[in-house]
Amino acid sequence: MKQDHNHQKKIAVINDFSGFGRCSIAVALPVISSMKIQCCPVPTSIFSNHTGFPSFYFEDYTDRMQAYIDEWKKLELQFSGISTGFLGSREQIQIVIRFLEEFGTKDNVIVVDPVMGDYGKTYATYTPEMCEEMKRLVSYADILTPNLTEACILTDTSYHEERWRMKEIASLAEKLSSMGPEKVVITGIVQGDFIANFCYERGREGKIRRTHKVGTQRSGTGDIFAAIVAADAVNGVEFQESVKKASRFIKRCIEKSIELGIPVTDGVCFEEVLHTLR
Repeated sequence: MKQDHNHQKKIAVINDFSGFGRCSIAVALPVISSMKIQCCPVPTSIFSNHTGFPSFYFEDYTDRMQAYIDEWKKLELQFSGISTGFLGSREQIQIVIRFLEEFGTKDNVIVVDPVMGDYGKTYATYTPEMCEEMKRLVSYADILTPNLTEACILTDTSYHEERWRMKEIASLAEKLSSMGPEKVVITGIVQGDFIANFCYERGREGKIRRTHKVGTQRSGTGDIFAAIVAADAVNGVEFQESVKKASRFIKRCIEKSIELGIPVTDGVCFEEVLHTLR
């Protein structure tokens, strides 16, 4: 008798795995699971600890990804959501696009976190060819979660350090949405003592969501944010409410990490406050 593996909501998370440092799959899996959705990881690479440490073990998983995914096709797995994070090469982006073409449906939610750069610069691993391929991946997204730098890269917009006007940010969000995603949240916008996220839904006026800034930037917060947004989308939570929830949860994580004296390299101790996530 043939088994049906699709009785429960599932999100496929395509990202790297770091054994220490609280980022990528290591944070997405418990967060999504706590929101009553099965998390099914597709590893793109394996790290002993993330690259913010002085040294680390690394193994590229590119050559194994397609064989891994092919086994899921044999099981006829179906996903309520698909979420993508950091991708290390043009080939990996192409594998992810094939995954979306094979597993994407009109009913599931595709969330793309285009992890490409920060502070106005692309990451060292990102080539112009990869940036162009990422634009192609973005066209498959229902929800896009770039920071300001990534929003600029994807729209070929010049980045500047001085304060961004809301009109400029709204224009970025509209351009990104025109590439495919119905919903866009531009994250991590610094506004004095606040960190803001700009939420845009096609056909509606964008809104800014702000929280008081605490501590300093830590690894994994973007992964937590994307995981909450993806799980909420699958669970039918309104987009702007989801962004507000994710921001507040990350703030609690940072506050608890400061309280316990957790080194910045070690990410946020979300485990201490995971029970508050509903």
